[in-house]
Amino acid sequence: MKKKVFTAIGLMSGTSMDGVDLSLIKSDGNNEFIGILDNYHEFDHKLQKNLISLRERIKSSGDLTKYSNELKTLEREITLFHNNIINETINNYKGEIDLIGFHGQTIFHNSEEKLSIQLGDGKLLSQLTKKKVINNFREKDLMNGGQGAPLAPIFHKLISNKIAQKEKNNIPINFINIGGITNLTHTTKINLYAYDIGPGNCLIDEWIRKKSKKKFDDNGDIASIGKVDDLILNQAIDNFSIKSFDKSLDIKDFDLSFVRGLSLEDGSATLTNFSAYLISKGIEHLIEKTKIHNGIYLVCGGGRKNNQLIKNINEYLFDKKIELENIDDYGFKGDYIESQTFAYLAIRSYLGLPLSFPETTRCKDPTLGGTLNKNY
Repeated sequence: MKKKVFTAIGLMSGTSMDGVDLSLIKSDGNNEFIGILDNYHEFDHKLQKNLISLRERIKSSGDLTKYSNELKTLEREITLFHNNIINETINNYKGEIDLIGFHGQTIFHNSEEKLSIQLGDGKLLSQLTKKKVINNFREKDLMNGGQGAPLAPIFHKLISNKIAQKEKNNIPINFINIGGITNLTHTTKINLYAYDIGPGNCLIDEWIRKKSKKKFDDNGDIASIGKVDDLILNQAIDNFSIKSFDKSLDIKDFDLSFVRGLSLEDGSATLTNFSAYLISKGIEHLIEKTKIHNGIYLVCGGGRKNNQLIKNINEYLFDKKIELENIDDYGFKGDYIESQTFAYLAIRSYLGLPLSFPETTRCKDPTLGGTLNKNY
């Protein structure tokens, strides 16, 4: 019997806190997937500034209580923003939309405390849109011993199957998602394995915001004209090494203190090289674990556009004979993999299918996720 195909909107706002990626897809929650449309909607400057300011002040779970009123105000603003862009999409699409996957804006993540807080009111969004809204994707995984991240691997698996069919090969396909944090997914015909491997854009973006009027290093142009401070870089590498890849990472696991005093350009170059080093070590860990040297390495997320970062990663991996490829070259939109993911996860959640697995988040067993809101 043919499985029902759902039409779902997926919404993702990342650690850059600059706006929302929106994707509209059709899927059965298993192997069927068609992308319909993808759009980016930028936050206004005030909203982004308030979000970043609040995140910087929330250093522990206790601060969630301390700033509870501010959190409620921003949560409402975030929800209304999402409502506006959803209504715009609904008006343009005209067709029926079954589900909305609402990730919200992460403001605090600590897997040891089993806390991952995303701003966004699912009940209010359901009331406003008159649609079924799935949110709160990470809590059940955390409660089942997982890290709450990464959640995209099951969607990566679907993509890898489609690429394998098109390319007519069965070699492993690996996804390096470079967002604020970088995570890696390894897929074969039967295996699925994933983990966070280090910073992605988070250190570079924060440095650029603090040292200039720009929001990020476009194409890595600033880093490309800077000079890496080898002494500072080597000290940072010695002082920060990821010994276990079993723990999810948060941008607050990293800071800029080691590049204090450097120029905008030299700091950018050093931070970009540092991030590239940690990403390369995460990829080397995969080779050590799987004993597999061949495979396709696809880069998605905003970091794939940072030419200097990609160049540095490839340099670190040169002796491994690995070269990163852009996922766009395989017919998928690298900017929207995560928003498509949350549309797909909303469908799986609605169908009662697992979102996370022991080999992706370290949960005890395959885990359901998401909260269904029908408030109309």
